[in-house]
This record gives sequence, C-alpha cells and structure tokens, in this order.
Amino acid sequence: MLNAVLLAAGTAIVVGLLGALLVRWQAQTSLVRAAVLTPVVVIVIVTAGIVATAQGMFISEHDHHVVLAVLATCLPIAGLFGWFLASRVQEVVRRSVTEASERERDREVEARRRELVAWMSHDLRTPLAGIRAMAEALGDGVAPDGSDYPARIRAETDRMSDMVGGLLALSRLQSGSLVLDRATVDLADLVSDAVASARPVAERLGVSIEGTSSGSVLADIDASELGRALSNLVTNAVNHTPQQGVVHVCLRAVAEAAAISVDDECGGIDPHQASRVFEPGWRATAGRTPGAGVGAGLGLAVARGIARAHGGDVEVTPAKGPGCRFLLTVPRSTTSVR
Repeated sequence: MLNAVLLAAGTAIVVGLLGALLVRWQAQTSLVRAAVLTPVVVIVIVTAGIVATAQGMFISEHDHHVVLAVLATCLPIAGLFGWFLASRVQEVVRRSVTEASERERDREVEARRRELVAWMSHDLRTPLAGIRAMAEALGDGVAPDGSDYPARIRAETDRMSDMVGGLLALSRLQSGSLVLDRATVDLADLVSDAVASARPVAERLGVSIEGTSSGSVLADIDASELGRALSNLVTNAVNHTPQQGVVHVCLRAVAEAAAISVDDECGGIDPHQASRVFEPGWRATAGRTPGAGVGAGLGLAVARGIARAHGGDVEVTPAKGPGCRFLLTVPRSTTSVR
C-alpha cells in the first residue's frame, strides 16, 4: 500500500512539473492557451497518480477499466472548463487593454489641453503688452509723429479676436456642441467668396491667388461653418507662400464627394511632420512667439473638425514640388452637378 502511494505521489510530481513548465511556456505567448491547458494539466496529474496507484495496488482488470473510463470522462469536462476559463481571461485582458488605452488617450488629451492653454496665454499676452504700450504712448502724448500706432492696435486686436474665435470654435468641435444649420449650397460660390476674402491679404504679401471650378457642385452644408474651414485653409496657404508665389484653389466633383484643393508654395513639409499640422497650436517651430500675420495654430485643426462634422475630412499632401496641397472633402448632394 505504501509503495503504491509513493509511486502515485512521484508520478504526480513528475507529471505536475512537466505540466507546469508547459503552461508557463504557453503563457509567454498566449494567456488563452495557458488558461485552456491549466485544468487539463490538473486532470492529467490526477489521472497519472490514480493510474500509478491502481497499477501498484494490483486491482482487477475490470476495476482498472472503470478507473480509466471515469478519468476519460473527466478530461472533456476539464477541457470545457479550461475553455470557459480562457474566455474569461481573454475578456479580462481585452477590458484591461481597452481601459489602459482610454486612460492613455485621456492623459494625452489633458496634456494637449494644458499645453494649448499655456500657448494661448502666451500668444495673447504678447499682443496685449504691445497694445498697452502703444495706448499709453498715445495717452501720454509721447507717440512719434505720424506713428501707425492706431492701425497697429487695430491689427493686434483683430489678431486676438481671431485667436479667441478659433479657440471657441475648437472648443465647440471637441465638446460635440457644434450644431450645423445645413442647406443645399453651391460650393463654387463658397470658393469664390473665400478667394475674394483672402485677396487683399494676398496682395499685401505679394502673393497671387486663383480660384477655379469644374462646374456647379452642390452639397448639404452649413455654409458659415464650412466657409470658415475653407477660409482657414486659404489663409494658411497665403501666409506660408513667399512673395511672387501662387495659391490655387480648385473645386471639383470626385465620385460622391465634393473636393476643394488648396495648393500653395510653402516649400513643402517633412512627411514625418505632415500628421502634426492639424494638432492645435502646432506651428512647425520651437518658437512660441508668433510672427507678424501668424495665428495661434488653430486654423487647420478647426478646418478638419468642421469638415469631419459634415461627414468629410481635410488631408494634407507634402508635395515634392514647391508646396503642399490641402484637400477638403464633403459629401455631395444627389443632384450636385448641374
């Protein structure tokens, strides 16, 4: 009897060690397979011990067959239990990965929000300091004769107004509170208005701006919001195109979408940075003080957000030539081409 017990214990220990090594090896590549194997290994250990005990006790052949039948019945049950355990493990792992991803995304959003607030605070302080200095000079009567302080104050005020407007628009987009007042609009008129609005600034900077259309293209849009998005793209192109350069705005129908391309001569962009141009506050420079005519870096983010709210998108192509192409797309109306 003692020999049978020792034989059973030794067999169970050996099989158990081998099973544990197998489960550990599987766990390094797949927790699911390891979970399935665990109860099977346990049953195999018990089986080995019982079989060894039965052999050592010299029980009858009939009883031996009964033991094997019972153990054979237990193995499928162990497999089913292992499969159930594996599904639970997989669910827990999937939930953990999802929660970790959500936490990481929340951390990134919060970090970007803090960075954006810091940048906007800096960008607003700079023109405010200039306005205060020029206003005090005018008030004290010490401004140079014939100075352009009033015009510069108006320009800085307009720039701050644009920053605040862009920040409010971005806030509405990110919070999902933007409500579109849709109507069927000819996008050719939208392109014409955007080009006309940008032409005075383009002429002042020595940039030519052209607008073309392949025909009348209709879309169900909020003309005010999509006009803001297109204006942001055109203004960005004008501000980054050197003197004697050309900005070309083109409208065309593509399959079931309306596509408005804005081509500039900015000198191109690093393909590795192309995905960052739509990040709020990003200006492709480490310097945080914007130059003359440079906004807060919100225009492209707002443009993409508005386009996506319409069911479209804005993408950038880092062209090999002298500039880049920004492509704004929105779904067309079913009767969009006349």
